[in-house]
Amino acid sequence: MTGCSRLELVCPAGTPAALRAAIDAGADTVYCGFRDETNARNFPGLNFSRAEMEESIAYAHARETKVFVAINTFPRAGEEHLWHRAIDDSAAFGADALILADLGLLAYATDRYPKIRRHLSVQAAAANADAIGFYTRNFGVRRVVLPRILTVEEIAAINREIDCETEAFIFGSLCVMAEGRCSLSSYVTGTSPNLGGVCSPGSHVAYRDDGDDLSSILGAFTIHRVGRGVPAPYPTVCKGHFTAGDFKGHVFEDPTSLDASTLIPRLATAGVTALKIEGRQRGRAYVSAAVRTLRRIVDDCAAGLQISGTMLAHLSEGQSTTQGAYQKIWR
Repeated sequence: MTGCSRLELVCPAGTPAALRAAIDAGADTVYCGFRDETNARNFPGLNFSRAEMEESIAYAHARETKVFVAINTFPRAGEEHLWHRAIDDSAAFGADALILADLGLLAYATDRYPKIRRHLSVQAAAANADAIGFYTRNFGVRRVVLPRILTVEEIAAINREIDCETEAFIFGSLCVMAEGRCSLSSYVTGTSPNLGGVCSPGSHVAYRDDGDDLSSILGAFTIHRVGRGVPAPYPTVCKGHFTAGDFKGHVFEDPTSLDASTLIPRLATAGVTALKIEGRQRGRAYVSAAVRTLRRIVDDCAAGLQISGTMLAHLSEGQSTTQGAYQKIWR
């Protein structure tokens, strides 16, 4: 096996502790967000206060690690000052890039802070060269995070036509929708992951004894029902267990994780610049293990060594993995 180019490893941090764990495990870059609805992982107990963000960026820079700040939800009308403040503070704290999706926020960042790199969030769902070209021409976007709906061949074709870097998801929990277009959670709970930053919020989750079964409930809907003594999964609509006609099971997608680590040489050949690990809602132990493992895989690939396809299985949702849309095998 010949070596491939060494791709940048972009790693999640939902807390300052997870950020330090990612850096210690070998992250090239860490991405994180503020503790409010300006980022798409707005879960209780996660994210960064202003003081924590400033301290964490300084910690990262002292260790030659970059920090990207995700400000990737879509502002509510009349409340855009919350998102503008997130951009202002990120610039003041020395963020290496802003991850943005909303057109108005891209315009604001371009006008106010033209020297800070602007990356297009996966929430923008830019999945073809024409869409990406619009953002690069109008807002000087330097990198686009590709939606998880493309094959490796499609990524290669896009890279031949665009004038910016591409970042591809390599490992972590899967969203089965085109990002930025999900209506399932907002339909069930009234809370939108694209506006409020949270999918299947804990405030709407309940567990109920139903005779010999335990039901996992989200809003007014039963998402899972399992036998007593069987672990009840967290009720996420797209990975729920439903009856549809004669079919009973996971209608949208199985609880599983993306693991495209064996595709790293092909992604490098396709022109990808960076590999992204999903998992800002996960703890520092998970982050440390995932980053450490993928650091080794990326370095082995660059050295021309064989990549094992089983190194990440123990960190995967449901202890199972998929290469997802990279191979077009989603249900």
